[in-house]
Amino acid sequence: MAFEEKRAWSMLLVTVAAYGVYLALVLGRSADAPLAESPYVSALLWTVGAAVAASVVLHIALAAFSPEDANTKDQRDREIHRFGEHVGQSFVVMGAVAGLALAMAGLDQFWIANAIYLAFVLSSLLGSATKIVSYRLGFHPW
Repeated sequence: MAFEEKRAWSMLLVTVAAYGVYLALVLGRSADAPLAESPYVSALLWTVGAAVAASVVLHIALAAFSPEDANTKDQRDREIHRFGEHVGQSFVVMGAVAGLALAMAGLDQFWIANAIYLAFVLSSLLGSATKIVSYRLGFHPW
């Protein structure tokens, strides 16, 4: 397995875990109150921070276990990385548009923040999945 594919797998797993923890915290805190009134800011900040830290630690661990592959990136790796990032960025744009639409509609900050966070999560998942599929099934630039 290529080192960059390992990184894509680690990013996918970290993203799923962090967002799952965030959802559990926010949904668990809502109790009988409306969801938009549940405290979400600290959970969002902590899960995003923890995801970044976990991603860095996993990348360092992967590099430590295979140091010969860590700094090796060929043309195919660069093209797959670029392709995955381009595909994933579509959700960042959709999240920005959704956030703008929700703000213009006058919705609560809770919904705006969660729409944008979901867009970042989907961007990471789609980008990582695209990279993994490209490594597994082959990448053929048009």
